[in-house]
Amino acid sequence: MNIGDKIFYPMHGAGEITGIEKNEVGGITNSYYVFRLPMGSLKLMLPINKEAEIGLRKLIEPAQVEEVVAVLTAESEPVLGSWNKRFHTNLERLKTGNILDTAAVARNLSRQNSKRKVSSGEKRLLDLSRQLLISELVYVCDKPPEEITAWVDELIGLPAPDES
Repeated sequence: MNIGDKIFYPMHGAGEITGIEKNEVGGITNSYYVFRLPMGSLKLMLPINKEAEIGLRKLIEPAQVEEVVAVLTAESEPVLGSWNKRFHTNLERLKTGNILDTAAVARNLSRQNSKRKVSSGEKRLLDLSRQLLISELVYVCDKPPEEITAWVDELIGLPAPDES
């Protein structure tokens, strides 16, 4: 990965490598990617020698957006088990960094929340899954966050804000 690459960091979202810096931690000097997340203007230092371990990956290709659309428009998965079990299952799916899993979590929790409010823990996962999904689609589709958010809501089948 190089400076200027757009990448995805699980549980944080899509951003850009804006630099490479060396830092000393505990007497050991390592190289780090300087990773900027546009949503929230966050700057992270990610160890270069742990790319695979922390799950960094390149963004999906534009052709793969159709797969994301298919997941968002598909039927929701059945709601099974207690909220606590669902929470942990969904959290594990988000940790994979797989955009299709992220889209499924966002779809399922969004629809469930529109029917009856989800627990506060599931609400945090709903917000996180949407942020992760939207952050990557903003880069891949080259559209502003507001437009991607409205499009995702439409695909999931949620009413527009002025319709609710």
